[in-house]
Amino acid sequence: MNLLLYFLVMAIVMLGLSRMLPGFRVDGFWPALWGAVVLAAVNTIVKPILFVLTLPFTILTLGLFLFVLNAICLWIAAKLVPGFRVEGILTTLLASLLLAVVGSVWKAVTRGS
Repeated sequence: MNLLLYFLVMAIVMLGLSRMLPGFRVDGFWPALWGAVVLAAVNTIVKPILFVLTLPFTILTLGLFLFVLNAICLWIAAKLVPGFRVEGILTTLLASLLLAVVGSVWKAVTRGS
């Protein structure tokens, strides 16, 4: 049940970001929901591979390159989901940062459940 609520919350956040951030577009609730699911899948499958491949950059930048990895995962998800678009590197970085913060807050709130 928590997983379904997580995807619902992330979809709502994506819809909110589409109203606030220029260049972040979601055409409706269903593309936002699919975007949340695909983003979770990309974070689970692709991000660990990218992390290992870019480990020297991550170490060199003292972990700041992880923000770029989050943005890359968001960009990949946007390319895979019709009706979900992210345009511009700054928009992608900011949106991925905000989505990561919401995801972290969600984990902290639901940890005891």
